[in-house]
Amino acid sequence: MITSASNQRMKNLMALCQKSKERRAQQSFIVEGTKMFLEAPADWIREVYVSESFWAKCSYREQLKAKGYEIVTDDVFKRVADTRTPQGIMSVLKCPHYELEDLLENETPLLVVLEDLQDPGNLGTILRAAEGAGVNGVIMSRDTVDIFNPKVIRATMGSIYRMPFYQADDLKDTIQVLKGRGIRVYAAHLQDSVCYDEADYQKGTAFLIGNEGNGLKKETADAATQYIKIPMAGQVESLNAAMATSILMYEAARQRRR
Repeated sequence: MITSASNQRMKNLMALCQKSKERRAQQSFIVEGTKMFLEAPADWIREVYVSESFWAKCSYREQLKAKGYEIVTDDVFKRVADTRTPQGIMSVLKCPHYELEDLLENETPLLVVLEDLQDPGNLGTILRAAEGAGVNGVIMSRDTVDIFNPKVIRATMGSIYRMPFYQADDLKDTIQVLKGRGIRVYAAHLQDSVCYDEADYQKGTAFLIGNEGNGLKKETADAATQYIKIPMAGQVESLNAAMATSILMYEAARQRRR
C-alpha cells in the first residue's frame, strides 16, 4: 500500500496530470473513474491505482487483479487526483498514435479540422460528439490544447478510446492533402458564407473550426473549398466551438442517412 504522496509513483502521477511535457516524454496519460477504467483498451493500460475506500466496496476486483493494481490511502489519493471529488480509481494509459491515413480509410470520410482550440472542455466535447455523429477522425493544429489534458479526457466520456485523431505539423499542407483526395473543406466563417444546411456533405467532407476567440487564421480559411455559417437570431453573434461543430457534424450525419 502506498501511504505517502512523496512516493515516486505518486509524484509521477501528479506530473502526468499537470504537465503536457511529461505526458509527451512518457507517451502516457491519466484517466480517472470506473467508466474510463472499464472501457480502456486492455493493451493501453500501464498502471492502475485505487483508494482504500474504493477497494473496500469494489465490485470488479477480478478485473483489477487481471490488470494489476496498487492500493493508495484515501488521503494520498485525494492529493494526487486531478478531480475535486475523486472516484477512487486512476489509471495510467499509453498514448495512442494515428497517422493521417488512418483517418482517410473511408471512401467518403467525414472529418473535423481544428485550428488552435484552447479550451479543454471544447476539445473533449467535440471528440464525444464526433463519435456520436459518425465522424471518421479529428485533425488538430500543433497549437491546439493537449488532447491528453485530464480535462479533455473527462469531457470525452470515453470517446478518446474510439475516435482517431491526428496532430498536423502544418495545417495548411494537411488541408491540401485532404483536397487532393477529393475531400471538400468547409470553413466555419461569417463572411461571404452560405448557410450550413445548404451545402452538400454526402461526399468526402471536412469541417474547419477556428480558435475560440480569434476564429480561423486568414490563410487557413482561404485554403477552404467553401465558407459556411450557422445563422444567428436575436443578438447572439456566434456559438462556442463545440456547439457549432456539433451542429455541423450532425447536419452531415443527417444528410448521409438519406
